[in-house]
Amino acid sequence: MSGARISSISDGSPIAGAGLCIGDELISINGREPSDIIEYQQLIDGTTVTLVVQREGEPLQRKVTVTKDEGQPLGLSIYSAVFDRIRTCDNHCSFCFIYQLPKGMRKSLYVKDDDFRLSFLYGNYTTLTRFTEFDLERVIEEGLSPLYVSIHSTNPELRAEMLRNPRGATSLRWLREILRAEIEVHAQVVVCPGVNDGTELERTLHDVISLYPELQTVALVPVGVSAFSMEETMRSHTEQEAREVVALADKFQKLTDEVLGRVSVFASDEFYLVAGLTPPSATKFESLDQAENGIGLVAAFCDSFNEHSEMEKLGTGFFQSVDGAPALGYRAPRGGSDEIYSGDDVLIITGEYAKPILRTLCDENGFGDVEILAVENSYFGGNIKVAGLLTGQDLIKALEGIPATTVCLLPDVCLSEGRFLDGLTLEDLPHPVITVRTTGQDLRKTLELVRSKGMVSS
Repeated sequence: MSGARISSISDGSPIAGAGLCIGDELISINGREPSDIIEYQQLIDGTTVTLVVQREGEPLQRKVTVTKDEGQPLGLSIYSAVFDRIRTCDNHCSFCFIYQLPKGMRKSLYVKDDDFRLSFLYGNYTTLTRFTEFDLERVIEEGLSPLYVSIHSTNPELRAEMLRNPRGATSLRWLREILRAEIEVHAQVVVCPGVNDGTELERTLHDVISLYPELQTVALVPVGVSAFSMEETMRSHTEQEAREVVALADKFQKLTDEVLGRVSVFASDEFYLVAGLTPPSATKFESLDQAENGIGLVAAFCDSFNEHSEMEKLGTGFFQSVDGAPALGYRAPRGGSDEIYSGDDVLIITGEYAKPILRTLCDENGFGDVEILAVENSYFGGNIKVAGLLTGQDLIKALEGIPATTVCLLPDVCLSEGRFLDGLTLEDLPHPVITVRTTGQDLRKTLELVRSKGMVSS
C-alpha cells in the first residue's frame, strides 16, 4: 500500500491553507499512526488535529496543527482506504471468479481481499478465515456495522473443501461472536450445482435460522463460470436447477417470516432469469443491502424507471459516510454523459440478461420504437451475461455496422474511472455512445431527453 497519501484538499476546509500538497503522506495524527481510513476518521473528529507529514523528496517531516469544530470534516481525501496492507485472501475457492480472469487485465482486478475493514467500508464479502480475536475486539469496540460474510455452507467439511482451506471448517465461529455483539451482518451463499445445492443448501438454510437467526439477509447467488475456468466441477445452473433454488428460497422466506418475524433469505435475480421466471417486485424487499448480489436489483430498476421512489438505495458499505475514504475499484465514480447528441434512432446497449426486462419496460412506457442490443460476452464466455462485465472488445464488435445516425446508450456500470474491464476506453469504440447512470430513472430521463430533441417518435 502507498500509505496515507493525500489525493485532494477541499477549498475552504479547515486544512486548506495549511501548506499541505497532494501526494504528502500522513505519518501520524495526534501522535498515532493510522492503519486505515476508519482510524483516520476517528482521529480527525476532534477540535484540534495535529498532523505529522512527510513530503516526497524532503528529508524532514513537518508538523501541522488545525483547529476546527468537533466532527467537522478535515477536508482531505486519501488515495487508499487501507494504509498498512490489505489482508489478502488465502482461500483457493474452486468458484472464485478471480481465478477465471484472463491475463492482461488491470492489476487491481487480480487482488483477492479477505479484509473485514473493506467489508465494512465497501461491502466486500469476507470468509472470516483470517479473522482474529483482535479483529473481533476492534469490530465490537468501534461498532463496525454492517459486515458482509460469505457462508457458502454450514457443513464444516464441505465449507473447508469449497474454500480449500482447513480454517473454513471453523471460521464461522467468528460469525456467531459478531452477531452476539449485535453487529449487523449480511451473508451470501454462492450456490454451485452439484456441490452445495440441493440437500446441502437446505441444511445450510436450516442452520442459518437456528445458529445465526440475527443475520439481516442471506443471498443465494449463482456461481459465475467464465470460459477461463479450470475447475471441472464448476458449471452453470440448468433451468431446472435454478427453479429448485428459487423454490427453496421461497420456502425459507415463508419460514423466516414465520419464525423470525421477517424475511431474510433471498435468491438472486439471476436465478429467476435463468429459471425463466419473473424476478420479485419491489414489494418483496425492505432494503437493497444485497443489491450488488442482484437481490432486488431488477425490482429497483423497474421501480425507478416507472418513477416510483421506494427503492432508491443502491450499493453497500459505509465508505460514503467516512470522511476521505476513496471509492475503491469497481465502486469508483462513474456518472452519465454530460451531453446528449442527436440522431435518427436510439439503441440501448446492455447484457443478455437485461434485454427482456428493458424491452418490457420500454414497450409499456411508450418507448416501443427504441431498439435494444444484447451484447454477447465473448471476452469472459460461460454464463457471464450481466451488463457490468461487458468489455470494450465485445462492444467494439457489437457496434460494427451500427448506422452513424443511431444514438447509442450504454450503462455506466460497464466503466470504472473511464475504463472497461479490459482497459479500453469510450474513445476506443467505433461509435460514439452516451453513458447513462445505471438506474431506471436515469434511463427514462435520457430517453425523454432524446425524444425532446426529435430523435424518437412518440
